[in-house]
Parts: sequence; structure tokens; C-alpha cells
Amino acid sequence: MKKILVPTDFSVNSKSAVRFTMHWSARQKLELVFVHVLHILRPTRWSDAYFEKYARQQEFFCLQKLKKFIAGIYRTMKVIPGTHSFLILQGDSPDVSLLDYCCNHKDIDSICISTRGAGRFNKIFGSVTGNLLSRSAVPVFVIPKSYRRAGIKKVLYASDMKHCLQEIKRVSLFASGHKAAIQVLHLNDGDFPVQSKPYIEKALRKKYNYTLDLLIENYDTGSFTENLQRQVRLKKPSVVVMFTDQQRNFFMKLFRAGRSEQLSVRLKTPLLVFNKQTGEG
Repeated sequence: MKKILVPTDFSVNSKSAVRFTMHWSARQKLELVFVHVLHILRPTRWSDAYFEKYARQQEFFCLQKLKKFIAGIYRTMKVIPGTHSFLILQGDSPDVSLLDYCCNHKDIDSICISTRGAGRFNKIFGSVTGNLLSRSAVPVFVIPKSYRRAGIKKVLYASDMKHCLQEIKRVSLFASGHKAAIQVLHLNDGDFPVQSKPYIEKALRKKYNYTLDLLIENYDTGSFTENLQRQVRLKKPSVVVMFTDQQRNFFMKLFRAGRSEQLSVRLKTPLLVFNKQTGEG
């Protein structure tokens, strides 16, 4: 059974990731771990004993709040709760606390977090979500604040085609659990021989025996960001998949010329980001 870590700060926006995992667990057997990172300020005049007592009290109150918060979302969604647990972590930085927890608990299969309404990619960097995307060894789901409830029917894997054969295996493992079709999207700026498309597509289907299509789309007018956003709007996938090395390449294009280009890409579709350096995940 996959074990998913689901952080929340009790905000309305953070509910999107909770809803996503609840809906997912209703279709597959998952264990959800709902977690809140609690930062407790310590006045210098407090003794160790007093602070420890205070911290335990705050953890208890926070745990009750977390249970009530999650129970309310279950009721609203009218989903029968599956296997789940609650966790309060103490820490100064949510991303560091979450990464440390995953590092020390190898049974965590992925993290599912909301964008919290950050919206713009340049604002995601430096945030909790951005740090998780760039540093997490386990896959990270990023769920837009507007997400309510929708089935996963089509997965769009954005690829630079350099490691497609290896990466598609991990994509197919996720998609197969939802019986979702896979579209492999490559934004071609002249680096891909279009005539090889049918051969690669045939090889992918034969190797993985899976329903997938290879989409080679040329750059249209506008920036790389706008082209990618346009394709997501046209293809209407349930989830967009990227890999961290690839993501870094994407962001290098997004932030070329010293961030002179103003970006306005908004995450309206759930995003799944794999760390290319880890195992099958």
C-alpha cells in the first residue's frame, strides 16, 4: 500500500491537496498521513522543562485541530475515510521538516501539497513547494488551489526526449493505477527529427504495452512558458508529469536573460514531479 504524506497549514487553499488524495484513496488502497508542521517560539527566559511542557500542550491542541480539519473535508466530500493517520512535526521550516521526515521514514512514497495560491512559477521558487520540488527524493504532487474533484483519465508527460524510455516506466506505474492514458509531449524547437516520431512511439508502446501517444508540437508565437501552458489547455490532462532534471531545464528557459521575462503561468492542473536520480518511486 502506498503511503502519501499530505501537509496542510489549515488554510482554505491547502484543502486542494487533501481533496486530491482523498479522492485518489477512494479509488486505490493508500495510506494517507496528514501532517502539520508546528513552529513554536521559545522566549529566552523559559526553562527547558517549561518549554517542553508548553510544546507538548501545543502539539496536543494542534493535533485535535488537524483531526477536526480533516474530518470536515471527509464529510464535505462524502468520502468514506480509508487508512489514514495524523502527524504533528515541530520545526522552523516546513519544507526542511518534511524532507527530514521523508529521509528518516523510507516508507513514504510521495508528498502531496497544495500550491497555496502561489500561482506564478517565479513565486513558487523559494517557497515550501519550490524547495520540495527541487530537493525531495520522493515524487511530489502539486495541486492547484482550484482543484475540487476529478478523475485521473489522462496523464501528460512533458519530456525533453533525452531519457524518455527510462522515465516513461515511472509515469506508466502511476497512470496504470488509474487506468489513465498517457500523452508524451515534446515541445520541438528544432532539436527533434519529426520523421522519427512513429518509430519512437511504436517502440514505447511495445516496450511498455501501454496506451500512449507521442505528441511533437512545434513552438508557436510566444515564450516557452506560453507554449507549454497552451498545450496543457489544449490537451486538458488530468495530471502533468515532469522530472526534476527536466524541470530544471524548463526553468532555465523560463528564467533566461536574468529573469527579465515576466511569467504568468498558473498551475490549473495537478503536477507530479519525480526526482530523476532516485529509484523507480
